[in-house]
Amino acid sequence: EAQLVESGGGLVQAGGSLRLSCAASGFTFNDYAMAWFRQAPGKEPEGLLCMSSSNVTTYFTESVKGRFTISRDNAKNTAYLQMNSLKPEDTANYYCAADLLCFDYSGALYLHDYRGQGTQVTVSS
Repeated sequence: EAQLVESGGGLVQAGGSLRLSCAASGFTFNDYAMAWFRQAPGKEPEGLLCMSSSNVTTYFTESVKGRFTISRDNAKNTAYLQMNSLKPEDTANYYCAADLLCFDYSGALYLHDYRGQGTQVTVSS
């Protein structure tokens, strides 16, 4: 059974950093693009960025450019989201997704091939 499990969320002060992990199992990780999305309370999901199977990064939103980066370790079947200079408006549930190609499915989450349950990030002011 395919599974994505996020970890690394928590409470951080504004200006701080966090690194989220997304551990994959049950499918051929190397073949898939890995993406990060978030959803804040009362708001629609927001696609953040994606790394293709060939390690090309695509940003879905300008709001995290220069602050968030994505990486992957194929040997560990894990993707990462490094978040720096965090702001209170970054508070949300963050989740990862796997798809054959990078695409912003934030408007139709059911289209993801695989998606994790998320990890909560709270940024205090």
